[in-house]
Amino acid sequence: MTGECMCGIVTFEVNQPLIGAALCYCKRCQRRTGTGVSATGLTQPGSFVITAGEKSVRVYEPGDGGFNKYFCGECGGHLYTCHPDNPDILAIRLGALNEDPGIRPLAHQFTDYAAPWFPVPEDDLPKFPERLDWSQVDLG
Repeated sequence: MTGECMCGIVTFEVNQPLIGAALCYCKRCQRRTGTGVSATGLTQPGSFVITAGEKSVRVYEPGDGGFNKYFCGECGGHLYTCHPDNPDILAIRLGALNEDPGIRPLAHQFTDYAAPWFPVPEDDLPKFPERLDWSQVDLG
């Protein structure tokens, strides 16, 4: 799979299938995206590589244990997020992909923070009030 930022300066590749995907309703994602939810796909360790524009990648490090947020410094397009202490835990922004990742979100996380104007849908996906626990999600 390939992906890129809005302006196309930063491109990346994911050379293994994604482990899973989730929808996040936390306030940080709401403010980062300007929307009520963010969709991310968890990568297999070592499967993500930036193929062009690495010098344009910027990072926001929240410093409170939250995941670091990586984006294009030219257009602001969000690319991926990574655990600050474990770079093997990396999730790409599904909207940055150029093709269908072949999976669908498996859970809702940080549902306690959902915006009143964008409530968590009543569906069969598991809902986690805080960060999801992948061990409790059926990966199929």
